[in-house]
Amino acid sequence: MKISNETKIGMMAIVGILLLIFGFNYLKGKKVFKKERLIYAVYKDVLGLSKSNPVIINGLQVGRVENLDGGRDMKRIIVTISLSKDIDIPSNSLGVVNPNLLGSPSLEIRLGNGTTYLKKGDTLLTTMSSGAFDEALKLINPVLYEVKTAVISLDSALHTITGVFDADTKKNIRGMFANLNVTTASLAISSASLQQLLNAQGGAVTGSLNNLDSITTNLKSNNEKLNVILENTQKASAKFAELDLKKTLDTLHSAVENFKESTQKINSKNGSLGLLINDKQLYKNLESTTNKINILLDDIRVHPKRYVNFSVFGKRDRGNYISAPLIDDTLKVAK
Repeated sequence: MKISNETKIGMMAIVGILLLIFGFNYLKGKKVFKKERLIYAVYKDVLGLSKSNPVIINGLQVGRVENLDGGRDMKRIIVTISLSKDIDIPSNSLGVVNPNLLGSPSLEIRLGNGTTYLKKGDTLLTTMSSGAFDEALKLINPVLYEVKTAVISLDSALHTITGVFDADTKKNIRGMFANLNVTTASLAISSASLQQLLNAQGGAVTGSLNNLDSITTNLKSNNEKLNVILENTQKASAKFAELDLKKTLDTLHSAVENFKESTQKINSKNGSLGLLINDKQLYKNLESTTNKINILLDDIRVHPKRYVNFSVFGKRDRGNYISAPLIDDTLKVAK
């Protein structure tokens, strides 16, 4: 059977195309005759990662980036990872994109310490998986986890401070510092006044201390007199303590009781003094007797011959008896 030249040329073209495809895939690191395992990773930012970029574990390339798909919104970029080596990757391993200033970036898989492993079609932990990422980062690189936590806390603190220090708060802080300046000026004036007060030459405190020193000196010089006064006071206190105060109080009480009893007797009508004070008839009799005595005395003064007669031949004066007391002229005030 004779093969035509056209057939030979077609077969050579097909073989050339196959060799070109094989060589191109080989140069990209893709195994043509070996089945590869695909896993996935999700990122917000792939930092320039593209297809065919290497996938590295501990510095050794174990696969390549098969595809990148961000969808229509480009909020989540799904990276397809093709693993050329049959290796066990723990489920808590972390996929990190390492940018390279001199070349293309790479995707590094930092192995975790889990006991379960990723299977075909599983998703690798990345920065998109916050909780699992933190756990994996804590296990893989504790120092980096602490730095990340500190940065997050600092960012939260800055947001809080920015929210607190609004325009009104800043205005209040400015007013507070202005008041603080006024207070500082007042403290400076007070310090100057205090310095003047404590001046050794003419300060009020110095004068007070000098007066206090003078008083102390006087007390020291009169110490003996003060001792004598204290001794006399002590003796007087001892004598006062020796007094029978109870007996004195009992005597005073007895005297008060006697005075009270005498007052009661005077107010009552049983005694002579009580009758004299309280009996109105006795008062009238005394008044009548006094009136009669006054009449008798006036009659003796006016007619003495009726009562005393020394004449041998004279007669007694009779008649014109006084029936009422005369007016006492001695009580009249001379004009």
